[in-house]
Amino acid sequence: MSNKKAIVLFSGGLDSATSAAIALAQGYDTIALSFSYGQKHAKELDVAKKLAPQLGIKEHHVIEVNLSLWGGSSLTDKNLAIPKDGVEEGIIPSTYVPGRNTVFIAIALSLAEAKQAQAIYLGINAVDYSGYPDCRPEYLQAFQQLANLSSKAGIEGHAPQLVAPLVNLSKVEIIKKAISLNVPIHQTWSCYQGGENPCGVCDSCRIRNEALSKAC
Repeated sequence: MSNKKAIVLFSGGLDSATSAAIALAQGYDTIALSFSYGQKHAKELDVAKKLAPQLGIKEHHVIEVNLSLWGGSSLTDKNLAIPKDGVEEGIIPSTYVPGRNTVFIAIALSLAEAKQAQAIYLGINAVDYSGYPDCRPEYLQAFQQLANLSSKAGIEGHAPQLVAPLVNLSKVEIIKKAISLNVPIHQTWSCYQGGENPCGVCDSCRIRNEALSKAC
């Protein structure tokens, strides 16, 4: 077992699986962290539970944080339809979940400190993404400052480092990275819907499918 530990935010999607594979390839004993946050379907969590051990992750925590209680996103509010018309430049889509990454990273910091992990790996991406404000490098930098100040580990000078290996990659580059690391791309789930097969028309499916066609 490695002396290095990393927490990986693990949704079961392509980006989080690739981020996890990178952490593993870099020699980290990797702990996966997934969330049941009130999303409309459990498909991605089912995928995450099956995919984690396939990647070589031996410890996996699934935490319930019900963000659907106050709505505000088409991913959690049953009264809001998931958009199917494609990404609009400069518009934050309704699939943005208020505060989601902030909540997730805060819990990851708690787990990292308890497990004495040196890093937290995130699958966020600021190139081919859907306009989410909490997927930007400047957001990550600000949260690192909080991590440095908010914990015993930080005060002692060894706060977990927030690592976003995909943040400046295009989706095509992410797919190529996933292939090089033997990530089972066909088993990951990126669709915002929870059907038997990906819907093919939500923003996430559109971005993924376009990149797959260019990368393969």
